[in-house]
Amino acid sequence: MPKQSAFKRDKTILSIVLVVGILLFGLKIWLYWVTQSNAILSDALESTVNVFAGAFALYSLILANKPSDKKHPYGHGKIEFLSTNIEGSLIITAGLIIIVKSIYNFYTPAPIESLELGIIFTTVSGGINMLMGLILLNRGKRASSLLMRASGKHLLSDAYTSAGLIIGLILIHFTNQLWLDGVVAIIFGGIIIYSGYQILTESIDGIMDGADFHTLDKLVNHLQTVRKEDWIDIHKMRMIKYGTFLHFDCHVTVPRYYTIEQGHDIIDKIEDEIAATFNNQAEVFIHVDPCIPESCKHCRMPNCPVRSEERKEDLFWKLDTVIENKKHGL
Repeated sequence: MPKQSAFKRDKTILSIVLVVGILLFGLKIWLYWVTQSNAILSDALESTVNVFAGAFALYSLILANKPSDKKHPYGHGKIEFLSTNIEGSLIITAGLIIIVKSIYNFYTPAPIESLELGIIFTTVSGGINMLMGLILLNRGKRASSLLMRASGKHLLSDAYTSAGLIIGLILIHFTNQLWLDGVVAIIFGGIIIYSGYQILTESIDGIMDGADFHTLDKLVNHLQTVRKEDWIDIHKMRMIKYGTFLHFDCHVTVPRYYTIEQGHDIIDKIEDEIAATFNNQAEVFIHVDPCIPESCKHCRMPNCPVRSEERKEDLFWKLDTVIENKKHGL
């Protein structure tokens, strides 16, 4: 899918999620006013995070898709990590507020009314969040977008807490034990905090350019499949992520008797393979190394004029050797 088409689709999805989030927040506030349930209030407070996070996610998506400029030569994709960092922090804050409010209400209990109404509308809002969360999560995986995946996980956690809330309200309805309302709310608060922690740690890892071994492994396996005889070795491979845009750099070993033009042709072919693997959403910098005598025993080049010994074994490119700053992983 072309970049602009994918951007328009993602923008439409996030816009719909934001509008629906605002409507659900209003619904939950009304439900709390009707029922006076702490558990429903906890769900409503968590929905405020949905609204703020949804608005910032939409803004971040628009900014991340701006072209690179002199001030931001690598583009604006890093804003996605800031967006998910803020979202994770807000989720954790909402969870803490829920727990504190619930503990307070153990000492100042309030009657709960219109439970049936609360159960019905909580089921509806939970189902909507489940649907939107699955759409965002699926889109985030397909587009390799942390922002979309984080928003999807957030909405799914909201749907799960809604399911637990329904169970809690049903128990209160049949037992008339008001303290269950606080217990259920505290459990929700804990689940919400854990969800926020997962999103926060992933975004921090992205800001610190943590290695994405899954993506690197996918690339290494592909390059091994299309590997040519004069692609003698790849090593010191690294990747930095800028939103949905990827930056790779590595060293490639080529026959030392090749001309600069021949070496450049090899680099062009490898760059094309990497770009095609990631739908042209990748930038590649490659440093060319000449082969050394130790390369001969692994080299596949036929009729090599500088070979010092016969080929003894093939070294297949694997993630653990390609990321090392050593030729042939040795």
